[in-house]
Amino acid sequence: MKSQSSFFIFSSTLMLILSGFTLLQSRSKSSFKHLHKKNAAYYRVEIDKSRYELKVYDEDGWLMTFPVVFGTSDMTDKMMEGDRQTPEGDYHIIAKKIHAEWGPFLLLDYPTKTDIEKFNERKIRGLIPAGAKPGGGIGIHATRLNEDRFVDYYYNWTLGCISTKREYARELYNLLPVGTEVVIIH
Repeated sequence: MKSQSSFFIFSSTLMLILSGFTLLQSRSKSSFKHLHKKNAAYYRVEIDKSRYELKVYDEDGWLMTFPVVFGTSDMTDKMMEGDRQTPEGDYHIIAKKIHAEWGPFLLLDYPTKTDIEKFNERKIRGLIPAGAKPGGGIGIHATRLNEDRFVDYYYNWTLGCISTKREYARELYNLLPVGTEVVIIH
């Protein structure tokens, strides 16, 4: 008799826990669907190169964090086209597309006016060759197919972009509208 009542209490408790979990999942999912309807002013992305992190914020604060990798391991600011460095500064998502090799791709407005000023100053100081160009085409995108492990191992492989796992890149692509502010720091 005692084991039957214990089983009943255990079963009832388990059902309550599971139904609560389902409710939380549903609320979370419906909240996430609601997030898709917001415009760019509601979101902000911070990428911290030293921590290999991309954080998304909405009007209520921190929303999610994803691991990311970059161009090279020395983590300096982008100087010129072809240096494989990831730029640092304030940017915006200006376009979204599905890239044949890198999947979901969020193009940033690099180079900005500030980037051009830094580039010209470095050229004057002789830090970069006179014929160098600032470059472009910097974005947030997925790894190549079957290369998500590069993110797990912090393997910096891009030409200066920010890369994350394919599932995370899809989530960012679906969530963040064109115009979203993106800040890259070291």
